[in-house]
Amino acid sequence: MDSARGWFQKFQARGEKFKAGPAKKKDMENGRDPSKPPVDEAPSNITKQKVAAAKQFIENHYKAQMKSLQDRKERRWILERKLADAEVSEEEQHNLLKYLEKKETEYMRLQRHKMGVDDFELLTIIGRGAFGEVRLCREKTTGHVYAMKKLKKSEMLRRGQVEHVKAERNLLAEVDSPCIVKLYCSFQDDEFLYLIMEYLPGGDMMTLLMRKDTLTEDEARFYVAQTVLAIESIHKHNYIHRDIKPDNLLLDRNGHMKLSDFGLCKPLDCSSFPNLSENDVALGKNYKSSLESDKRLNSSSAPRRTQQEQLLHWQKNRRMLAYSTVGTPDYIAPEVLLKKGYGMECDWWSLGAIMYEMLVGYPPFYSEDPMSTCRKIVNWRTHLKFPEEAKLSAEAKDVVCKLLCNVEQRLGTKGAHEIKCEPPKSKLDPVKFFGQE
Repeated sequence: MDSARGWFQKFQARGEKFKAGPAKKKDMENGRDPSKPPVDEAPSNITKQKVAAAKQFIENHYKAQMKSLQDRKERRWILERKLADAEVSEEEQHNLLKYLEKKETEYMRLQRHKMGVDDFELLTIIGRGAFGEVRLCREKTTGHVYAMKKLKKSEMLRRGQVEHVKAERNLLAEVDSPCIVKLYCSFQDDEFLYLIMEYLPGGDMMTLLMRKDTLTEDEARFYVAQTVLAIESIHKHNYIHRDIKPDNLLLDRNGHMKLSDFGLCKPLDCSSFPNLSENDVALGKNYKSSLESDKRLNSSSAPRRTQQEQLLHWQKNRRMLAYSTVGTPDYIAPEVLLKKGYGMECDWWSLGAIMYEMLVGYPPFYSEDPMSTCRKIVNWRTHLKFPEEAKLSAEAKDVVCKLLCNVEQRLGTKGAHEIKCEPPKSKLDPVKFFGQE
């Protein structure tokens, strides 16, 4: 028996040596020392992103579960307190508490329901974009009306815009602000991605400006102040919008404004967003080479128009530009066009261009073709002028000039508080224009 056991141990040791031999040889070929313990390789950036996303999802899930449980307990405690104060009989208290539990169960069942296109009645189309359409829809169970953004997956993949759509969805889910269009839910099928969003029946700022030509300074103050709050809310979450323009400022039924369309938004931490570059905001064209090769544009290259003539020309082309594939660069900051690197301050330049349009009737650097507009923006010191017919106050001009300027001097570069509270270094104070709470 002992001899058999000894033979078996020798055979087992020989088998382990035979198994270790090829592995040792492979380690030697790969330049690893088999005598040393193996070193774990660092995970790739993709793996780190997946881990961070999974961690965030799990944390948000359990945070929502705990909050839901706490809210449920609080609702029951409030009902018990009201019943005790009302001196209701024990049987009636029992029935009411049982009814509450039934409603809570129904609510939890609705929360677990997976949404889909079949849950909505599709109504009229209210907009079209590069990847799909925006359609009015009505939820079948509640009758509530929403705006359904329908994005074609194959088109997003073909144009390499998947990261943009992810950023838009993440921003809408993360930012909870009354100045931002709300995202209620999102889902997908084999062909499309769907975003169910808040429907704002008041139209957009572009339509309002086309209807009214210009706004009074009081009206402009109201809308600019709301835009400041909207931009501040996304900047607090380290996002740059990069596409602030009247088309993306929507009005609700009460006339209050909300910011929308985050397809070009960009997280400030670019390491998690490797596919983004300044080309993403260049409206489908590389303007830089043309801007550098032709800096001879001056005021004599185009006929001089009065404010009314410029306004009529702008209105004639405005809607066509809004829905064209190229778009309009009228609200893009010069540092974006020149690809010199930019940050959140580019959104404040866009605000200045919108404020100018509200008060004058057309953007400050409008020209008949987009390339000429870009040249004017880059050479803004020469082309930023206020028509005398507009009759703007000194305070309004001062605020516009401090938004349409170099990054170092631009209001908002150090934060929205510069516009809301702190006076600039000049004698004119934007607080007098915007008002102070």
